[in-house]
Parts: sequence; structure tokens; C-alpha cells
Amino acid sequence: MRHPIARAWQRITDAALSTDPRRRTLVSMALLALLLMASSAGVMLLLAEATQTMNVTAVRWWAAMSVGGLVVMTAFVRSGQTARLGDPSLTIAQMVWTITSGAVAYVLAGEARGIVPSVLAMILFFGTFALTMAEVIGIGVYALTAFGCAIAVSTRFSASTSGYIDTAYALMVFIVLGGCIALNLRIQRIRANLQRKREALAEALAVNRELATRDELTGLLNRRAMQDLMALEQRRALRTGRPLMLAQLDIDHFKPINDTHGHSTGDRALQAFASTVRASVRDTDVLARWGGEEFVLMMAETGPDDARDLLDRVRQAVEALSIPHTTGALRLTVSVGLAQHRTGDTIDQTLERADQALYTAKALGRNRVVLAPPGKGTGGVSARA
Repeated sequence: MRHPIARAWQRITDAALSTDPRRRTLVSMALLALLLMASSAGVMLLLAEATQTMNVTAVRWWAAMSVGGLVVMTAFVRSGQTARLGDPSLTIAQMVWTITSGAVAYVLAGEARGIVPSVLAMILFFGTFALTMAEVIGIGVYALTAFGCAIAVSTRFSASTSGYIDTAYALMVFIVLGGCIALNLRIQRIRANLQRKREALAEALAVNRELATRDELTGLLNRRAMQDLMALEQRRALRTGRPLMLAQLDIDHFKPINDTHGHSTGDRALQAFASTVRASVRDTDVLARWGGEEFVLMMAETGPDDARDLLDRVRQAVEALSIPHTTGALRLTVSVGLAQHRTGDTIDQTLERADQALYTAKALGRNRVVLAPPGKGTGGVSARA
């Protein structure tokens, strides 16, 4: 059980930051910006009270406006009303506001305006990771313009008898601005490169996953992927009580094709066979290459009669297939062993029954579909040619 203080603190943070993870992050960042602005305003107020060169009333108004603007923005972020905006954290609005505030502070600070460049650097770095490259450039241009105006105004009304201090302050502001913009752009380029690498890695992983589950020659599921899928379908069939049929398909007399016409012709025959079977079955049926010229077809929520009718159509489509070759056209036939999955059996046991039915189809002359008996043993098979 959590300590009462911990529970109380959790309630307070949930009330302040929201319980939504995304909004919680946005509010936390907005509150950090507000804290930094409040701290900067506090420093300005302290200087105004301690020196005789600053207009205390003007600084107080500046502090109220600067902090108040961020308070309003933070409240909007917390309310969730910014969620549909392109910039839900109001990062650009906050940066424009704080840059404007910083430019005004530069004018009000008088001889103490040397503190402004450090605050400016903090503002520019604060939003770096939330901005795009174009937004960084836009913010940089705005900052240069705003502080250019501030420098011109402060120089115009400066009471200093020497222009060296004003020039030094102005140069420092532009040095800080230029450095911050350059570093921000560099950070954006690094982020872009990292994003490209992440996308390339994700694409490579997707390709690897595809290669790990697909037969390279036919594009069908491979044996391992099919085993996983059959195990999943077995559990579903057990839960729903709906029938599950498995079929073993074997291309008749395939070895002579390789021996007589070569493996490239055999590969084309396998591809043509896979495409023909895939076009003849339903979208819900799953075909996989089991190995060599052997294939497995899984038919969920399908009874024996419907499965046998479907496989007979597959057999006829394969029989009608013609594969062009230099010496003529190759013809294929297929033998099929079909078995219904029984409650209490494993998938391997069902496949073994389908394999026994396949051997029966071969023994009966090939080019036919044989349904394994529902009970134990191999007798009483039903064949269709």
C-alpha cells in the first residue's frame, strides 16, 4: 500500500499536470518555461529595486505581462484545447512571446542589460527539440529582428557617455543569437539524420520479418510461420467449437521436371502452382510452402464437405494449368490429403492424418483429393478424382 503522502502528492500532480501521459508531458514543459520566465522576471525586479537606472514601474509591468502571458498559454495547454493544433505545446507561441519579452527587457535593463544574452540563449535552446528546421530558422530571424530593434532603441535613448558599452552589449547579443541559431540548426540536422536512420532500420526490420515468415521463391508463408499460425487457429477452434481443416498438397511427379528441364523450370512450376492455388482458395484460407513440392492449406471454420469441394476446384485449376517451356508446355497435377482437426489432437497429429490421406491419394493413382476418416486409423478414406 502506498504511503498517504505519496498518494496525496500523486493527486496533486494529476490535478496540476493531467492524467493523460501526452498532455502531462506538454504541461510539464510549459510549466518549466513558466518557471524560467518567472525566475528571469525576479532577477529583473531585483535589479530594478537595487539600482537607480531602471524604471521600477515599467519593469513591474513588464514582469506581469511576461509571466502572465505564459500563465495563459500553460492554462490552455492544461485544458487540452490545444490538442488539435499543429503545435499542441504552443512552443512557437511561447518562444515568440519570450523573445519579445527579452527584447523589451534589453531596453528596460539599461546598463544591466548584459544579463539578457544568457536569458536569450536559454530561450532559444529551450524549444530546439520541438521545432522543425524551418521553424528554427524562422524563430532565429524573428529573434534577430526583435533584438535589432531593441538595440537600436536602447542606443537611441542611452544615457551612457561612451558608445563602447552599448556596442559591446549589441555585439554580445548578436554573437549569442548567431551561435544559438547555428547550434540549433546543427541539432536539427542531427535529428533529421537520426530520423532517417530510424526509418531505414524500421524498414530493414520489416523486410527481415517478412523474410523470416515468407518463402522466398513463392512468397507464401514458410513452414515455421505456418506452424505458429496453425497453433493460434487451433486455440481459436477449441474456444469457438468451429471446425478446422488441414490439407497436405503434393505436386505429382515433380522430381522428373527438375531432372529433365532443370531447376529453373522447376522453380517456375512451383511459382505457377502457388499462384494458381492461391487464386483458387478463399481469402480466409492460408496456404504455405511446407518444403520442396509440398504445401499445406489451412481452412478455418470449414466443414469436411466444403473443404473437399474447394480442394477439388483447386485440383481442377492445377490440372488446367499450362506452363510455357522451350519444348512445349508443362502440365501439373496435384494430390491432396485432407483431415479435420479433432478436439484433443495436436496439430502435428492432424497433419499426420492428412499426410496419410495424401499417401492414399498417391496410391490410388494421384490427381485426387482424399479425406482422412474422422476416427482412429486410416481405413475408410473418401477419395475424389
